[in-house]
Amino acid sequence: MAQRSEPVRRYIEDTGLPFNILVDADRSVTKDYGVWHRIGLDAWNISRPALFAIDRAGIIRAIWVGERQDEFPSGDAIDTALADIGTDE
Repeated sequence: MAQRSEPVRRYIEDTGLPFNILVDADRSVTKDYGVWHRIGLDAWNISRPALFAIDRAGIIRAIWVGERQDEFPSGDAIDTALADIGTDE
């Protein structure tokens, strides 16, 4: 998430998310993962909506990347990605 840490911290506290969110203020990770969107019709200097399910060993088990800023993975896609993380434990 290419944002400042304070709004993200408040969001986590407000929602009680049970997982970590990466704050990528300088967009270095966003660029490394190939989801940085320099310029387009709907946005500039922003990351594409993306989901990377990474297990405890640091292995990426699932990837979903949207083409537009209004695209997000379905609940089923997220559930499947999270279930896949637990398969090798």
